[in-house]
Amino acid sequence: MIAFENKPEIGKGIYTLKDVATILHLPYAKVHRWVCTYWDGKLGKEFQLQYSWERDGSRAVSFHTVVELYIMIQLAEKGVKTSDVLKAHQRLSEIYLTPFPFAQKEVLEEINTDGTTIFWKNGENLVSLNGSNQFNLNIIKFFFKKLEFDGEVVSKLWPMGKDHSIVIDPLRKFGHPIIEGKNIYPETIYGHFKAGDPLNYISYIYQITEKEAEDAINYCKQVA
Repeated sequence: MIAFENKPEIGKGIYTLKDVATILHLPYAKVHRWVCTYWDGKLGKEFQLQYSWERDGSRAVSFHTVVELYIMIQLAEKGVKTSDVLKAHQRLSEIYLTPFPFAQKEVLEEINTDGTTIFWKNGENLVSLNGSNQFNLNIIKFFFKKLEFDGEVVSKLWPMGKDHSIVIDPLRKFGHPIIEGKNIYPETIYGHFKAGDPLNYISYIYQITEKEAEDAINYCKQVA
């Protein structure tokens, strides 16, 4: 069971709303609305708690909230009523005994559709959402491939996919994107690249492969 994450803690990740918008490639205004109106509003009331906290004057959330934001925003954008997304979250929270059901492997694996209804099945329990028949589950399935699980809970996010070296791990560097196994920030490599340093020089001084250096540069270009 995932404990509630409404305060900064080592190993839980710390992400400002600007960080979330950058990582998920979503407009800041949309992320802000979902966190403030839905997470800390309607969902927070169910637990009598907030999902976010203040950090240096900015609102911040945990790693599992980042994952859930992507799933729930995609559901809403593809035709599912926001109220139904929130109801499904509440019902799944009761079934899985966690405030973060959309960070559960079983939930993400069991997402299905019959063309008009999106549903999750857990034994005899069925949670359904009524949306449009335009819903494309490939969006969720594609995101699922970017996730790594520790047991049944999301533990890492590979924003560019697992065939690239950039990883978001809440246990390392407070969850900031890094080069896997190196603890090097992509921005550090990108700074050298923008300064005109050649790829072979960058990879040599940081003892990384040229592919890892390219991944770092391309990640920073994507989020710029």
